[in-house]
Amino acid sequence: MTSELSGKLSNWIKEEVVSGGGKGVVFGLSGGIDSTVTAYLCKAAFPENSLGLIIPCHSNKADIDDAKSVAKEIGLKYETIDLDRVYNIFLESLGHMRDDRDLALANMKPRLRMVTLYYYANKLNYFVIGTGNKSEITLGYFTKYGDGGCDLLPLGNLTKRNVYSLAKSLKVSDRIISKPPSAGLWKGQTDEGELGITYQEIDNYIEGKTVSESVKAKIEELMKKSEHKRNMPRIPGF
Repeated sequence: MTSELSGKLSNWIKEEVVSGGGKGVVFGLSGGIDSTVTAYLCKAAFPENSLGLIIPCHSNKADIDDAKSVAKEIGLKYETIDLDRVYNIFLESLGHMRDDRDLALANMKPRLRMVTLYYYANKLNYFVIGTGNKSEITLGYFTKYGDGGCDLLPLGNLTKRNVYSLAKSLKVSDRIISKPPSAGLWKGQTDEGELGITYQEIDNYIEGKTVSESVKAKIEELMKKSEHKRNMPRIPGF
């Protein structure tokens, strides 16, 4: 089923891009599970016109190395654009000292990456492919106009659990599969640590399985607070 799914998703990407007048795809390659699976799907959809962008911004070197390894393993064209200096200048212009645990500042990183992705997309007439999955989208666990800014979300109907299954069927390296999921917002940051709940609990909720009342309340609170992220901006009804 998962091998059939990967083919269907790659075909979907190709059909959507071609029907929209695009020539290929560009996406962020972080060295994590979601971006790696996305890379495999995009490479299958556009063998010659897929571009992975490795866009470190005070990032973990191990993640950069993993991203490069993924690109080399599948023969993917990639570019590395270091945003450390841009980020530092931006903070200086705002009158702030660097503080990675300040969420407002940390969210600048994915927004700067979004700008970079769309620069390449515009230059090449490519579509920007997002790497978000259903678990993240449901909770609003993404940066608005950052990693949430994209043209297509091929993993958007897959829970994190599904993404791992798909990764195994694609024979993604165990090194990537075993890494704790992280948005890389600051040193030592992990998705589950920041959310305060596990992906297993999130996926069980989404799939209608039993979860504790505290987990249910936490998820529904996050869903309510992030509703604006999943919709176009509201306009008056008059």
